[in-house]
Amino acid sequence: MADSSNGKTLSDYVAGSFKGSELDGLDAVISAIAEGSAHVHSQVQAAALADALGTTGETNVQGEIVQRLDKSSSDTFVDVLNGCGRVAVIGCEEIEDPVIAGDSNLHEYIVLMDPLDGSSNIDVAVSIGSIFGIWRRNLGEEVNNDSLLKPGSEQIAAAYVVYGSSTVLVIATHSNVQGFTLDPETGNFVMTHPNLKIPDQCPYYSTNEGNFGNLDDNTRQAIMNLRNSLSLRYVGSLVADFHRNLLKGGIFLYPADKGRPNGRLRLMYEANPLGFVAEQAGGSASTGSERILDILPKELHQRTALIIGNADFVGDAVNTIGG
Repeated sequence: MADSSNGKTLSDYVAGSFKGSELDGLDAVISAIAEGSAHVHSQVQAAALADALGTTGETNVQGEIVQRLDKSSSDTFVDVLNGCGRVAVIGCEEIEDPVIAGDSNLHEYIVLMDPLDGSSNIDVAVSIGSIFGIWRRNLGEEVNNDSLLKPGSEQIAAAYVVYGSSTVLVIATHSNVQGFTLDPETGNFVMTHPNLKIPDQCPYYSTNEGNFGNLDDNTRQAIMNLRNSLSLRYVGSLVADFHRNLLKGGIFLYPADKGRPNGRLRLMYEANPLGFVAEQAGGSASTGSERILDILPKELHQRTALIIGNADFVGDAVNTIGG
């Protein structure tokens, strides 16, 4: 439940939580993400008026049409993360090769991101978001593509932003998930959702019911079990669906299907970061056959199935899918 009575800002939180600790320097990374998020918030709010809607006419490395806000958001976050002085390398869903930011001992962190999740919703003013996974770099290790191929279990933090009726930034470190809302008058993020945990009650399921016919029998049964007991809520922006389920209780499913046997979502940019947030909040994340955070990635733009949310319901769905 939201509670802004303490008035703690994001700056207060990161200074008190990370500086001088084993996560020293993470405050600069989180602050850079917040700075970029505030800038993207402004871009999203003014998109139609600034003629920033629509596509660039290009396709990204995923083979998807690039929206104008996709590119501007990617550029924004690359700039702020590159400039914070603590990030060694930035991997991005929109960019084929990672951006090398620095290799000194101060460049301790690796950030992989989906700079603007939910692109299909941009032009119709429906909630979209940004997703970030943060790993610690092995100092002395050469910074290249292979140094980014770390399992999700090695993340030291993750964050996501929802740009909706308000702009909310959620930050997770081990056993610690905090939510902050952007105050548009001051430009500060203020703590509004302290100590987030996924509720024990699970009223909602989120999935693309239009894809039901492409699923195998066991996965169809898992969906029908949820359909018979829960209410369907589906935005079509992963980060927005996940955020609602984190606050209210729920399960999100984008399972493998006949056309996408390896799944559709990006392991490193979407599933790993949100899987980390879910687990720190008491939830679970699976492909349907294995824990998301246990996957040993083979390539940076690897795809995966994803079932994420309330741990009990994720477990039941996985057991049904596995037969």
